[in-house]
Amino acid sequence: MMATCPSRQPVRDVWSCERLIHERGIALGNAMDQSTLCSYGLALNSYLTFVKAHDLPVDPNEDTLSFFTVYMSHHINPRSVNTYLSGIVQQLKPYFPNVRDARNSSLVKHTLCGCMQMKGKAVVRKHALSTKDLNMVADCYSKSSEHDDLLFVVMLYTGFFCLMRLGELTFPDDKSIQNWKKITRRSSVSVKIDTYKFHLLGHKADRFFEGNQIIIRGDQFRLCPLPHFACYLSSRDRLHPVASPLWITNSGHVPTWSFFITRLPLFFPRRLGVSL
Repeated sequence: MMATCPSRQPVRDVWSCERLIHERGIALGNAMDQSTLCSYGLALNSYLTFVKAHDLPVDPNEDTLSFFTVYMSHHINPRSVNTYLSGIVQQLKPYFPNVRDARNSSLVKHTLCGCMQMKGKAVVRKHALSTKDLNMVADCYSKSSEHDDLLFVVMLYTGFFCLMRLGELTFPDDKSIQNWKKITRRSSVSVKIDTYKFHLLGHKADRFFEGNQIIIRGDQFRLCPLPHFACYLSSRDRLHPVASPLWITNSGHVPTWSFFITRLPLFFPRRLGVSL
């Protein structure tokens, strides 16, 4: 078939069928955030271990999924079993197209509902950080010139006032799911008299990696995070002037989840809520 108007497309190389399949596979592998894919993989491993141990077919029909639901609910919180089922559906859908119908069947839904009634546990909510807590941490480190201390304080303030998740400020401990596309760059920082801002790159809910502009005012709830940020930034630029990440430790690495979490018990023996 011939086009009705002249093409203005540039001349491009023709790919082989093998390369088309290869590139499509790469694209499909990146369709889901790596951390989510890892969690779904763990759910699938649990399911495969279950059917093998109980001599059941791998085919995820209503019976198999309901048996898996009641079995796992005796070992973990049924709310987590619900998440496991979502992961199993996502992982097995290419091989068993009817897996979603089985998951949404009345048998599986009612089994999960019954398990929640019998085995469900009340949600234990952690304490929230307060401005008093921020002041306590800042006072403790007020005389410290250690770079990692300054980093912890500014991460605490920035995350608090911007309602940021810890995963938006740190790397996961698991190196296999660390994604440099999500790391905030030093070059995106802008500091003014009463504000500082930076560009937050993509996260797993930001499918097009457009990012968000984070703006922190200097005076919030009678607290001023700006001096803490300015002090950290000065230390960071002195130690790592050519490094790209905004948040960086004294050793030159992006702070991990553990870097932040292990410091909290030093100040807060009670259970504090941190959004991952």
